Amino acid sequence: MIVYSGTKETFTNDLLAGRLIPSLKQKLQTQLRAPGKREVASWQNSLTFMNYVISDSEIPNDAGIALEYVIPNTANRIDFLITGYNEEDHKNIVIVELKQWSEVYPVKDKVDIVKTPLGGSLSEVPHPSYQAWSYASMIESYNASIEEKDLRLIPCAYLHNYYRPDVESIVDEHYADILSKAPLFDARGILQLREFIKTFVKRGDQQKVIYELDAGKIRPSKSLQDKLTSMLEGNTEFILIDEQKLVYEQAIALAEKAKYRDKKYVLIVEGGPGTGKSVVAINLLTELTRRGMLCHFISKNAAPREVYKQKLKGHLKADAVDNLFQNSGIYYQWVEGNVLDVAIVDEAHRLNEKSGFYSNQGENQIKEIIAASNLSIFFIDEDQQIALADIGQIDTILHFAKKAKADVHQAELVSQFRCNGSDGYIAWLDDVLQLRDTANFFFDFDYDFDVVDDPRELLSWVRLNNVNDKARIVAGYCWKWPVKERQNPDHFDIVLDEYDFAMSWNLKTGTWAIDPGSLDQAGCIHTSQGLEFEYVGVIIGPDMRFENGQIVTDFDERASTDQSLKGIKKLAKNNPDEAKRIADRLIKNTYRTLMTRGMKGCRVFCTDKNLAAYLKARKTRSYDMSGFEEESYGISMVAEQVTDYGD
Repeated sequence: MIVYSGTKETFTNDLLAGRLIPSLKQKLQTQLRAPGKREVASWQNSLTFMNYVISDSEIPNDAGIALEYVIPNTANRIDFLITGYNEEDHKNIVIVELKQWSEVYPVKDKVDIVKTPLGGSLSEVPHPSYQAWSYASMIESYNASIEEKDLRLIPCAYLHNYYRPDVESIVDEHYADILSKAPLFDARGILQLREFIKTFVKRGDQQKVIYELDAGKIRPSKSLQDKLTSMLEGNTEFILIDEQKLVYEQAIALAEKAKYRDKKYVLIVEGGPGTGKSVVAINLLTELTRRGMLCHFISKNAAPREVYKQKLKGHLKADAVDNLFQNSGIYYQWVEGNVLDVAIVDEAHRLNEKSGFYSNQGENQIKEIIAASNLSIFFIDEDQQIALADIGQIDTILHFAKKAKADVHQAELVSQFRCNGSDGYIAWLDDVLQLRDTANFFFDFDYDFDVVDDPRELLSWVRLNNVNDKARIVAGYCWKWPVKERQNPDHFDIVLDEYDFAMSWNLKTGTWAIDPGSLDQAGCIHTSQGLEFEYVGVIIGPDMRFENGQIVTDFDERASTDQSLKGIKKLAKNNPDEAKRIADRLIKNTYRTLMTRGMKGCRVFCTDKNLAAYLKARKTRSYDMSGFEEESYGISMVAEQVTDYGD
């Protein structure tokens, strides 16, 4: 998607006439979100400089110009593109990453990382040339027109306020590789950037190349479980962008330090659904293992481990695979400590206090993992805690890191790569489920979400979208999982008589997500968390309803075979308010997690019709908003009206 496009001539005219910035603001707000004041000021500054650059008669007036191009399957945007034909009539797209930085300093112990003042202090960020190159690589991966239409992407960076010093500059030999892929131009480089553009844009295209780019078919997002083997063989499957690159380089640097110092290191990485926690984790496992370090990929949840192991069968020896992927409950036995170079803990929010089959072994899994490794990396999203036994919280990690006298670092992953790259969908979901108030009250995002009235329609939609065996149905754990009946092919667990609908839980617990023939079996939170699909259908059971203007959760509606809320009834006898608060958060987190498994789309069926009506209304604006301001229209008032419509 492109927020603004035109020719060089219309771009210049719009800028000089004062139309460009208001148009950008309006279009961005309509298509994505309202821009902040700093972003608007940066447009005015940077685009004025770009106008100086292209004001050359040899750059044709009918060359295409695009601003704020949204990279497919992400929420990231490219600042400036100029398109046209070179002397050989190749279709070229010059990508210009614009920065207003006046101070930038090299970082020599990390690859393609620099430091610049941000928010009042020096912060590490990806090198602008790396950013431009990584964005171009992402487009090549996802936009089919690049190959089909033979479009050529030429990335570069322009720091129009930066005067590079004679020494210690960001164009030193240390950055030679990335500069060869995406050259950088500073404040003295207007003429050089102009010549660079003229090399690739000799003849105008009247926006034809931009149209081909924007109209290109978007390829499906890559699935981590499908690319795991290739990654462990050393191939680059996922280009790390922005803060992913920062976290990766920070972890590599800490791992190298930890080898030579008698000190522990802990890195805590926060990130919501689809921000690439597992992708970064697997990239780290690959690189650190290649460097000869003993690393474990640790996950409490068995489903991702079993899927990864299944994918690696025939490519690595079984014992090598088993050594790489470990359960979080084994480290209480490692009494000597510091056996591992690096512990990479995925889904750290799911860690438990005790280990063992009966949860009676060890003291605390976080403490034991820190003790077992020189560097422990915890990838965490506290909003994905879904069981009473989950103790993986940032404060708890900090507590045990301090006791171990570890050097602690914290980082955050923000960019969204699931849910079609829509940050807004995640925020909307949080608001809808009343987990937190956000600015995303209404659904207005480029993500395929809807609510269906019949579970048979849900199953039909999943079947229709199961082109690559990447669509699944998942459900809240509100129906028992009987062991004895599992061998009977005619037995069904999820039965909804009102709709003449019946379905069994997944027959295999570990590899259901990738097994052919799993389409007609429902997965639960335990077999889907940590994994992703292209499309997901979600059955919301009676443990979540809509009553009196509120999302209501009911732990009594959970199946007795579910261990997630084991102990909640005992807690309810002693402290009913606390039990209700904890169960409410865990049940909502469960459905939030299930509803964010789909990279391209999600459909929901609710056993509670009022909840279905509420979700529909929040998506379609189907109720009367007259007389209320959008900003002050409270959840309770909306909910009351939705209930009326549902009745």
